[in-house]
Amino acid sequence: METEIRIPIRGMTCANCAANLQRTLMRRTPGVTDASVNFAVEEARVRYNPEETDTEAICAAITGIGFTPVLQTDNSAEDDGAAADKARSRRERLSVLIGAVFTLPLFMLSMGRDMGLFGAWAQAPVMNWLFLALATPVQFYTGAGFYTAGWKSLKNRTANMDVLVAMGSTTAYVYSLFILLNPDMGGGHVYFETSAVIITLIRVGKMLEARSKYKTGAAIRSLLDLTPETALRLEPDGREARVPVAGIVPGDQLRIPAGTAVPVDGSVESGRSAVDESLLTGESIPVDKAPGDPLTGGTMNLTGPLVMRAEKTGSDTALARIIRLVRDAQGSRAPVQALADRVAAVFVPTIIALAGITFLVWWQAGGSGAASVESAIIRMTAVLVIACPCALGLATPTAIMAGTGRAALSGILFKHAEALERLAGVTAVALDKTGTLTPGKPVVSEIRVLTPDPDTDISGAENQMLALAAALEAGITHPLAEAVAAEADTRGLTLPPVEEIRSMPGCGVDGVRDGLSLRIGKPDWVLPPASGQEPEQEPASGPPRRITDAGKSLLEEMQAQGQTVIVLAIDGAVRCLIGLRDDPHPDAAEAVARLKRLGITPFLLTGDNIRTARALAGLVGIEEFQSGLLPEEKALAIRAWQEKGYRVAMAGDGVNDAPALVQADAGLAMGAGSDVAIASADLVLPGRNPLAAVHALGIARKTLATIRANLFWAFAYNVILIPIAAGVPALIPGAPAMLRDLHPMLAALAMSFSSLTVVGNSLRLYRAR
Repeated sequence: METEIRIPIRGMTCANCAANLQRTLMRRTPGVTDASVNFAVEEARVRYNPEETDTEAICAAITGIGFTPVLQTDNSAEDDGAAADKARSRRERLSVLIGAVFTLPLFMLSMGRDMGLFGAWAQAPVMNWLFLALATPVQFYTGAGFYTAGWKSLKNRTANMDVLVAMGSTTAYVYSLFILLNPDMGGGHVYFETSAVIITLIRVGKMLEARSKYKTGAAIRSLLDLTPETALRLEPDGREARVPVAGIVPGDQLRIPAGTAVPVDGSVESGRSAVDESLLTGESIPVDKAPGDPLTGGTMNLTGPLVMRAEKTGSDTALARIIRLVRDAQGSRAPVQALADRVAAVFVPTIIALAGITFLVWWQAGGSGAASVESAIIRMTAVLVIACPCALGLATPTAIMAGTGRAALSGILFKHAEALERLAGVTAVALDKTGTLTPGKPVVSEIRVLTPDPDTDISGAENQMLALAAALEAGITHPLAEAVAAEADTRGLTLPPVEEIRSMPGCGVDGVRDGLSLRIGKPDWVLPPASGQEPEQEPASGPPRRITDAGKSLLEEMQAQGQTVIVLAIDGAVRCLIGLRDDPHPDAAEAVARLKRLGITPFLLTGDNIRTARALAGLVGIEEFQSGLLPEEKALAIRAWQEKGYRVAMAGDGVNDAPALVQADAGLAMGAGSDVAIASADLVLPGRNPLAAVHALGIARKTLATIRANLFWAFAYNVILIPIAAGVPALIPGAPAMLRDLHPMLAALAMSFSSLTVVGNSLRLYRAR
């Protein structure tokens, strides 16, 4: 059996580092069956066979190629990762500070001398030695990271961004040192300020990039902040002790004062209060809590103190599961990233080759003099420095992090990046009725008892039929069954014993009482088929099913009123019709209207009868609907739409929706739905509000648009600026002087700007509405 682990990675500087690490894990690490390395998240997800390898061997492979895995401690890798990030941030700030302290005076003195702003003293040979003294700490302290990371990359027979920066800055530094030692060559002009500015600017850019990447992970940190660090535990002797939440175990009694967060999952033992559960439901209205009601860790107790019993702690809580879903989605790879990965794999070697060609071309074009060598070196350095694989590597993962993070803050949980991309492309949405377009809380609205003789006294029979129906439906999780049981409980009825209960998903329930066969469920399943029609489902063994003409008329009348009717038959004879109402969600019509405005075709799939389906569809504005569907028929209906060329999303909440959720291009499970539906779907929506589906669609489309814009910018940046750095504008009459001879310092500034632009564009998703 395979195992999957997530390992935070430190030391990656560009997309090529991530690609190199992924290749090493996949091809050179025995026992690893799959690996995905995300540069933006700085994390590796590895699936391996525990019989062939283990975590220590995988971490050793990571360390062996120059990266640092953050091993998980007893508390979790979060604290270790945060500590490593803080230490790295301190080192980065010190490195940039030292670089700036030496680079600023070097730049001002060098540029001032070249522009004739200073006196004759600035032309003295000793000034070049001063420039060397100022440039050297920048080259070998601030720039040390480029050399070490570049060397590790070359040892692994790959080349990353650090190789380009190290080559470019070293070229300017070594050339200047050569001129300093041989002042009669090259006119005595040195470029120490160029090497120093390149390194310092790129270091500043990488620091700003890291801060921007940190912001894309705001959703995870917001979710982590929902859980308090400590809680008040009630000890057996009655004392209160403030303990770390990590130390709480199932069975502990906890006191939750008003205005504080619930620390773990559990249930209320005493007290009454209102709790803000918007984290789970997306609804801002607080939920009243009384003894016996469930509590979820991370929700906020608002009005009164509560005493709760802990039931799920640590990684078993609902909030921990949500965080895992968000982290998994942010660390996954979208199919649209494949092109960028292929380009990044050959990018650096291609740039090195282009830089070499640039040097040879301009050296030969300028003759054999020192001026031509100098011009060729400057252009070669500009090509090396301006090329940026980082923007390509950041284009997709930063947008996915921001998009899924923005969705998570609204309670929408994408399970993986591919789901986000698929949802962005849907052209039709299938909507379930109960629990999706309706709140999923039907109530019994009418009970009609049928007798063969209209003159029969039926006083008391209504409660008797309801109790029998509730006994059959006991333990069934379908909303209609729960509504029947709730009505019986409200009336205080005692349920009779029923034997041999057998549930038929999407149809109803069979059972036996005192030797009589019982059946309750959909009319089309319980009632005999119309003349000439085949039954939808073969009945259980038992007597033929019968209904009076008056009963048929009454059934049609109740359905025409928009009620969902379930039928109770005793020993083959229909004895009771139970009408239930589940009116449309207040936002259902608005959700359908917004889908249409987005160019998406909504259609209704329901197991309910055609009259009820038509009534609901008319109320919410849906033109296309199919009724009376069994679970497998819903999946077939979606396949039929797909065969017509539609890319279909399915929104549902019940066990009977699971096949359709799997069949759909994107499955959307309502968060208050069944565990089977949630497991079958690609993303989970908060509560039962259909507007959440529209919101998820909007986020998916904006995220995919951002990815495409990022990739366009990353490719366009390199396609446009690399030729400029190589000196192509010098061949165009009238081209601006700045472009004809692009200075490597401007190339370094442009390189840093490209990565910041991509990350900044992704961060805009947090403001998406």
